[in-house]
Amino acid sequence: MNERDFFNEKEEVKKATYSCPHCRERAEYDVRWLKRTKKPQPPRGANEQDRARFQKSRDYLVRIDDMLACRNARCRRRFEIPSSQSVVFI
Repeated sequence: MNERDFFNEKEEVKKATYSCPHCRERAEYDVRWLKRTKKPQPPRGANEQDRARFQKSRDYLVRIDDMLACRNARCRRRFEIPSSQSVVFI
């Protein structure tokens, strides 16, 4: 079974404050996340191993955006999101 068979996916936007490493200006950015919520029942045709995996699974967020563009009009450079956290369990 594929992981998508266990979860419903929905895109979400969260605000976060980052500072540009080039111009050092802080700003608030919209960061896109993919929210995966566990379905109420395991999919049809799942074997015992898949059912066990389904029981252990839980809701989580996966960050879609890896790069941001600086909001400063003079800079406008792209920079990588500094945190290494790309998956968050809910």
